[in-house]
Amino acid sequence: MALLLAVLHEARARTLATVSELKRGLDDSAPGGHSAGTLLYHIAAIELDWLYAEVRQEAFPAEAEAWFPLDVRGEGGRLNVLTGEGLERHLARLTWVRGLLDGTFASMSVAELRRPRELEAYTVTPEWVLMHLALHEAHHVGQLALLH
Repeated sequence: MALLLAVLHEARARTLATVSELKRGLDDSAPGGHSAGTLLYHIAAIELDWLYAEVRQEAFPAEAEAWFPLDVRGEGGRLNVLTGEGLERHLARLTWVRGLLDGTFASMSVAELRRPRELEAYTVTPEWVLMHLALHEAHHVGQLALLH
């Protein structure tokens, strides 16, 4: 588990480093792409969703509504555009979600880490979720890099 968490934290470090070098504003999109703000919102929302829907298998915490006032996806599956939030808010959202994730996995046994979660559409383990979230964030850091 420690290795997977380290990989996930490395992906976040790369995200933060890439965001620190942005030359465009958070609301400016790359041609044919999304804005940095929308991508950061999406990264945090997907991490929260996988953590609660798949790993914890419980409803989002009450505070989530304040952090995520907008559905992540709109019609056609495209990301909804989030504008008007500063970098500090995006970073705080990412930190809040990661704190929930770290807290969840800190006390998780290896048996629980590998226990399959049977969902309607698929079966998944928390171990796989960590790997998936690291790949997901790494994918989006590439999109963020296009905004330089």
